[in-house]
Amino acid sequence: MTAHITLNLAATAALLLGVAVPALAQEERPGRHEGNVFIPGTSIEHSEDVGLRAHTNHKIFVGPSNRVGNEGGLGPGGGMRPDQLRQFYGVPAPSTATGPWPGQGTIVIIDAYDYPTALSDFNVFSSSFGLPVESSTSATASSNKFFQVVYASGKVPTVNASWGQEAALDIEWAHAMAPGAKIVLVEANSSSFADLFAAVDAAYKVAGVKQVSMSWGGSESRSETSYESHFNKSGPIFFASAGDSGGKVIYPSCSQFVVAAGGTSVTTNSAGGWTAESAWSSGGGGTSAYIAKPSWQAGIAGTGTRRSTPDISSDADPNTGVAVYDSTPSGGYSGWMVFGGTSVSSPCLAGMVNTNNKTYVSTTDFLTTLYKNFKATPTIFRDITTGSNHFKAGPGWDFATGVGTPYPNPSNGLNASF
Repeated sequence: MTAHITLNLAATAALLLGVAVPALAQEERPGRHEGNVFIPGTSIEHSEDVGLRAHTNHKIFVGPSNRVGNEGGLGPGGGMRPDQLRQFYGVPAPSTATGPWPGQGTIVIIDAYDYPTALSDFNVFSSSFGLPVESSTSATASSNKFFQVVYASGKVPTVNASWGQEAALDIEWAHAMAPGAKIVLVEANSSSFADLFAAVDAAYKVAGVKQVSMSWGGSESRSETSYESHFNKSGPIFFASAGDSGGKVIYPSCSQFVVAAGGTSVTTNSAGGWTAESAWSSGGGGTSAYIAKPSWQAGIAGTGTRRSTPDISSDADPNTGVAVYDSTPSGGYSGWMVFGGTSVSSPCLAGMVNTNNKTYVSTTDFLTTLYKNFKATPTIFRDITTGSNHFKAGPGWDFATGVGTPYPNPSNGLNASF
């Protein structure tokens, strides 16, 4: 309470002097528990954030495991392992125990604020799962082979441990799905859309960028149409989390130049293998209030009259979440944790597309191909027909999971969807 009083007095004094002061920063807000799940403060949107600041889309599973009989198939802390998700969705495995590793080019992760332990945490995660580690001791060295940090503004942002959790999830699971690709974390100066979109522009300039993942967003606002130019570019494919509020649309995932990553809940057997999948109850989805329907979504039964989300989905339920390592305490949690949210879907899907090593000239090219393939051969995607995120999942495209999830080819187990 004292800190808030001090801030309010300072804000009042500053306003009397004619100095602009932002509202209470998102990162200062506490998180909350909902059953077995902890929602960090940065994943909670407040009314004063709309149109100005983005929120993260990660949640932390903190209760006892409900995956009975699957204990032997889980990673450190109880979360899913990289080899499990690669098997679920047909992602190629290394051809030998030490490589060569699937993946090519660079995947850029965009998050806000500084994550000072990014390099060491990336290497702990990688070592634990037999993935390539970054041998450099300098996180910002452009010569790094597997991991690098870039400051979008040219200077180190302030530290935010909760956004650091988001960054840990993003860099580790993009790497898990595409171990041969270089992962570059571009840090925005703050969680304001102005700073994050400046980071998007910086990401576009990263050498060799193939995919860009953004596990953040915010409620729609009329101003979002003015942001479209940041994504309407040739080159990388942009991915964004569809959100963690069931049946709600957020930006930038509803941009016509961004792949909207939705969420599912996976059921596994005693060996940790995939047995079933349903729509995650909190996954985002719906029809945009402001973005026109793109040509590539025309003729897709079930879509709305404007841009409809999500496009494609993967595991996001915290109850079936993934193992993440972050050594910096936030909200009372650190070390190995189990993360969920569509913040898992976005970097994972970016990594899956990276490993398929197909050339797309833009996000529009990718989405045009995805929906064209879906209309021609729906069975190349795993159709999710059970569960609900406010919208019921059913046969074909739906607001719960889009076209469904990536589907392994029955003949060879490799992804057939992209």
